[in-house]
Amino acid sequence: MAKIVVVEDEAELAGAIAARLRSDGHAVEVAADGPSAVEVVARTRPDAVVLDLMLPGFDGLEVCRRIQRDRPVPVIMLTARGSETDLVVGLEVGADDYLSKPFSMRELTARVRALLRRADRSVPESGQVLRAAGIEVDVSRRRAWRGGELVGLTATEFDLLVYLLAAPGVVRTRAELLAEVWGYRDGSGQRTVDSHVRAVRGKFGADVIRTVHGVGYAGTDGQDA
Repeated sequence: MAKIVVVEDEAELAGAIAARLRSDGHAVEVAADGPSAVEVVARTRPDAVVLDLMLPGFDGLEVCRRIQRDRPVPVIMLTARGSETDLVVGLEVGADDYLSKPFSMRELTARVRALLRRADRSVPESGQVLRAAGIEVDVSRRRAWRGGELVGLTATEFDLLVYLLAAPGVVRTRAELLAEVWGYRDGSGQRTVDSHVRAVRGKFGADVIRTVHGVGYAGTDGQDA
C-alpha cells in the first residue's frame, strides 16, 4: 500500500480518482487547491502525488516547485492543455510524468503503478559511475554532474539518462524506453519520452542524447570533454 495525494479542484473527478486508487489498496488524501496541496503533502509525506495543473490559489507548477523543495516525491501531472511548453515546464519543476485530460482511470492507475515501481527500484551496484562528453553520473548515489556542476534531475530524468548512457551509441526506440524506463508495456505515452528527452537536453546540452529520426534515441558516445 502506498500513500498518494490527489490534487484536483473538480470534486467529481477528484472523488473518482481517489476511489479508484483506494480500490487498488492505496491510502489516499485529496486537496482541492494549491495551498492545501502543499500542506497535505508536507503533513503526509506521500509516496506519489497526482497533481492537476490548473488549480485555485496557485497552479500545479507552483505546487510542484514547493513540494520538491522538502523531499523528492514522484508526481504525475494532469493537464487539459496540449501545449508542449506547459508539459516541459512541468517536467522542469519536478513532475515525473503527465496525462492529458480526458484520460481513462485504467491508464492513470497503470501510470501510478509504474511510477511507484520506479521509485521502489533497487539500488544499483555501489560505485557505478558513467562518464561521457563532460557528464559524470554516480548511479548508486543518483547524482549527475555536467562540467563539474551538480545538475538537479527528477527520478525519471535520471533513469532515462542512465539507461541511455549505459549503452552509448545504442539506439533505443520510444517503445523500448517506455517499457524499460517508465514500465509501460502497452506502448502508450510516446510524447512523454520526447518531453523528457527535451528536458534532459535542457539541463545537459543538446548533444547528450542523439535523435535517430524514425527510430528513437541514443545516448552520447562522445568521450569526456
